[in-house]
Amino acid sequence: MTQNPSPTAGRARRLLLVVDAPSLLHRNHHARAHTRLTDRQGRPIWALQGMLRQILESIDTIAPDAVVFGLDDRTGSVRRDAYPDYKAGRAEKDPELVDQLDRAGALLDALGLATVTPPGLEADDVNASGATWAEANGWDCVIITSDRDAFAHISPHTQVLRLIDGGIHGSPMLNPARLFNMYGVRAANYLAFAALRGDTSDNLPGVQGIGEKTAAILLDVAGSMDAAWADIDHEDGRNLLAALDDWSAETGGRRIGATVVRRLQAEGARQRYDFNVEMMSGKDDLDLGLTPDVPGSRGLLPLDFDRVSRVVGFLDNDFTTDFAVRVLTSRPASG
Repeated sequence: MTQNPSPTAGRARRLLLVVDAPSLLHRNHHARAHTRLTDRQGRPIWALQGMLRQILESIDTIAPDAVVFGLDDRTGSVRRDAYPDYKAGRAEKDPELVDQLDRAGALLDALGLATVTPPGLEADDVNASGATWAEANGWDCVIITSDRDAFAHISPHTQVLRLIDGGIHGSPMLNPARLFNMYGVRAANYLAFAALRGDTSDNLPGVQGIGEKTAAILLDVAGSMDAAWADIDHEDGRNLLAALDDWSAETGGRRIGATVVRRLQAEGARQRYDFNVEMMSGKDDLDLGLTPDVPGSRGLLPLDFDRVSRVVGFLDNDFTTDFAVRVLTSRPASG
């Protein structure tokens, strides 16, 4: 089990928790489908209940002051309009998962939690906007997701709880230092790293011949892709070549300078990189509807006791109901 230091330890700033709801639903659907759990109307709820349990565990552990849930717009996609092959090749979603994805927003809204479904956009964009909102308002932020795209938002005040098979308590909480230890990439360079490498899950090829390891070395040596492209444009890559050869000499690694420069100079390389940056960049100026200085605003904790008891009780699981009441309302279920 991965032990994560509590983000609340010695905390002076308020904390926003941003949850990538589709990410949690997908993972719980596949992990819990064998349970065949249904609600009182006979509809599948195993993914919804698993998502809710993980949300409760995270709130119980992290103790946020406000929670926002990002949802995908399932009726349209700005990115797919720009690139029809976006996410092409993914397996068709199980109808029982689709049903629960469609009902997730209503469940969370009914509890009094804040959900954002940005028109034509995705939960990734809510992650980006949550991190930006927190920074602008002097808050800290934790993003919960299994999607690596969120790593681009890591900063001294934003961490990412990357959900893996160990669940909430067995998943790593990534800050800038941990991200660098894992990938050799500074948080400020993660978007450039991803754009160079590409993303097979979104059907976005990377710059040909630049894989994950080479991309990390390139960014570490060049400092940024802005600097690398400037040298390619104005010095024919001579300074970048020399710096990469120096890196090879210092580390004993193979000489990659000439190959990297040649691949960056190849026809279409810059266009591919720029396109990936555009597609992978989260929209960071969404209106999240947060008004933390107005008591009772959506997304602020604690929530209304009667509302939580009634809504979660519909899932027909006493343990989940008691847990939800305690975590979301700060009152015991018997209260």
